[in-house]
Amino acid sequence: MNIILNNLGATIKQARIAANLTQDELAERIGVTGRYIMALENEHKQPSFEVLCKLILVLNIPADNIFYPKNPHTENEKEQLMRLLSQCDERDLKIITATAKAMLESK
Repeated sequence: MNIILNNLGATIKQARIAANLTQDELAERIGVTGRYIMALENEHKQPSFEVLCKLILVLNIPADNIFYPKNPHTENEKEQLMRLLSQCDERDLKIITATAKAMLESK
């Protein structure tokens, strides 16, 4: 359980930052204090089931990443990339796709 809690704090923090939310803004959205969010992210505080569900919904975190962490750094980077891609227009997506293809072909 400690591994899950350690990863949970990092997962919450990364998802919050990717969503461009402060700790206080996230706290307001889920009905807790900013101090509580800080404790989740940095002090391995264990959230209630209700708070955990709200975090998953508000931050759009796949529950599998919390309960079945494989490589949290890789998974979090993929999630962050997906969030960033969702904010791109069609032109940006074409550029990013071409760049990714070129990177993979050069390996």
